Amino acid sequence: MGRGKTGNFWKTAAILLGCALLTGCGNTGEVDDYATNIGYEARGSNGTTQVVQSESGSSATTQTAGIPKEEIKVGVLHLSDPAEGSGYTYTHDLGIQGMQQNLGLSDDQIIRKINVNDSDTQETRQAIQECIDEGCNIIFTTSWGYMETTAEMAEEYPDVYFSHGTGYLSNGKNFNNYFGRIYQARYLSGIVAGMNTSSNKIGYVAAMDSSNSEVTGGIDAFALGIYSVNPDAKVYVRVTNSWYDPEGEKAAAQTLLNLGCDVIAQHCDTVYPQTLAQEKGVYSIGYNSDMSKDAPQSCLCSVIWNWSAYYTAAVQSIIDGSWDGSNYYGGMNENLVGITDLADFCAEGTKEKVEEAKKQILSGENGVFDGVIETNTGETVGKEGTTLDDATITGGINWYFKTVSVVE
Repeated sequence: MGRGKTGNFWKTAAILLGCALLTGCGNTGEVDDYATNIGYEARGSNGTTQVVQSESGSSATTQTAGIPKEEIKVGVLHLSDPAEGSGYTYTHDLGIQGMQQNLGLSDDQIIRKINVNDSDTQETRQAIQECIDEGCNIIFTTSWGYMETTAEMAEEYPDVYFSHGTGYLSNGKNFNNYFGRIYQARYLSGIVAGMNTSSNKIGYVAAMDSSNSEVTGGIDAFALGIYSVNPDAKVYVRVTNSWYDPEGEKAAAQTLLNLGCDVIAQHCDTVYPQTLAQEKGVYSIGYNSDMSKDAPQSCLCSVIWNWSAYYTAAVQSIIDGSWDGSNYYGGMNENLVGITDLADFCAEGTKEKVEEAKKQILSGENGVFDGVIETNTGETVGKEGTTLDDATITGGINWYFKTVSVVE
């Protein structure tokens, strides 16, 4: 499977944005999070996005006729409510707001469907249908579970553009996929955790188990980052089996804290791992948005997404007719992913170690999943002198690094 060719519209769109900061919820004009519009030109890759052939059998990307800006209407499906102020949905909505601001769209040109359960096919279909009925000509579906329904409706409505976040399906025409190399930022956050643990027990609240490569790859990158500076530290993972489960995430974080973990990281939506860590007097590492505002005495840094870069480019491509159905897979070089500034209470030397690794990742010297990697079952993956390819990273990491244990 290939991730598909990188379209020219990413290169064209890169010229459109400067360094404008996107605003937080409420369109107050005040910056309340780390997220920028810089550098979203996609690079080619060999990742796992699957091109779904249409009924005609064609899977080639195509150029399209433009749509006047005043006729653009953008739909977005959210897993939860962005008004919660942190986490996955909040960060995606920051990106939607940034796109709206960058392109000068009015509020009535943005249609949001919130709290759409991505495990409910009928609910997903209804939300997408409502966007279509309200005149949306591009619809962003932001969660993994929306994928199959989005693919089906893209075939039913060939004149509407669909863009699905995470996942792997696309059709090279009116339906593409977007995601990024979040493992790069996970690795850096692992360095932070490894430099700041005293107990050498580091906890990780995970949404899904090892059957999901997105989550598992993030855990492994985090563990590899830790190992690079502290090979004695262990990572303890508690799985919630849900992309959004406030009570489950709270219970998982508490379990890890009870084990003696003194740094808690997460791949989940709520801030419970952060706030519970602060209550316990230990450290935390946030995800999606800057969570230091939720746990200022605990949060060492946060692993973040800058979605405005992608959303702006995608909608602009609909306006100017440069949409070609290609997929997007950005990373630190494109400024799609990163980590926030480190807390001033980080251990001495943390910043220097992070900066050194960041330079190596940006230059390509460090691919994170390099060489022979030992799993926690004693097996090995990878080959000396090589780096795991995108197809494996995004769809084939179903193993844990040797320092990782799953807590039942």
